[in-house]
Amino acid sequence: MTAPASSSPVAETAVPLPAKPTVWRKLLRSPNVIVGIAIVLVMVFIGLIAPLIATSDPTAINPGARNRVPMATSTMRMDDGTRATVTHYMGTDTLGRDVFSRVVYGARVSIFIGISVAILSVSIGLVIGMAAGYFRWLDSIIMRIMDGLMAIPAILLAIAVVSLSRAGLASVIIAIVVPEVPRVVRLVRSVVLSVREEPYVEAAVTAGTPTLKLIIRHILPNTVAPLIVQGTFICASAILVEAILSFLGIGIPPDVPTWGNIMAEGRQLFRIFPHNILYPGIFLALTVLAVNMLGDGLRDTLDPKMEKRG
Repeated sequence: MTAPASSSPVAETAVPLPAKPTVWRKLLRSPNVIVGIAIVLVMVFIGLIAPLIATSDPTAINPGARNRVPMATSTMRMDDGTRATVTHYMGTDTLGRDVFSRVVYGARVSIFIGISVAILSVSIGLVIGMAAGYFRWLDSIIMRIMDGLMAIPAILLAIAVVSLSRAGLASVIIAIVVPEVPRVVRLVRSVVLSVREEPYVEAAVTAGTPTLKLIIRHILPNTVAPLIVQGTFICASAILVEAILSFLGIGIPPDVPTWGNIMAEGRQLFRIFPHNILYPGIFLALTVLAVNMLGDGLRDTLDPKMEKRG
């Protein structure tokens, strides 16, 4: 009887699992993020180099060049007494001011207001929302105040705040921040209420971890992703609300070039000279659209629920 032939064991090689894409790779794969960031960066770049690309002083009044159509030329007297021919790429308004120069300078104000409102709203709402979500005795008091603010339409609340103070950049920022804070507070509070029930948080509480350390180490990191997404939507909303306030004549003073002020100046002669509203409106719409696209892309990338759904 012959023994069965011994077979040599075949070495099994472990197949490495594909590496999980990082957050940055996910962001670079999102068309919304790429397009949104590209347009926003272009607008920011235009605002930064506005003194270099503007054809004239955005506040300079030239009665002899009123209501010129796009690509028209006019002669302006310079400070040194010489005369120069200026091409108005987007025409002029009823005071003879160059619309192109006002639009590129307006990018500075509008984007600055959007970013400032987003940072202030997120910062204030984060502190109040953390307090409301973690300290139960503060929850009912804070949330009733937030519910009262949210019961008033945002634009009406902003108009009321601006009416109580002098028109200016600071008052407009405060007027837009006030109605945005309750939305951030509700978001942060919901995150804190869900995180505080997690086993690792309860274990940290049982171990006697100080409250401040517990909030910073275990609760605060969970609010970063939703706050980044919320901040982008707040930025887009702030740019739009500022344009509405300026269009109504209760926002930034008329002598300061903003997209809302430019459109407000041209609304009386819109049918005859539509360029006064058309060009700043295009810049405003593109910026708001780009920021919203960026927010959608960040939400789809940073939110695990949206990732599983995809």
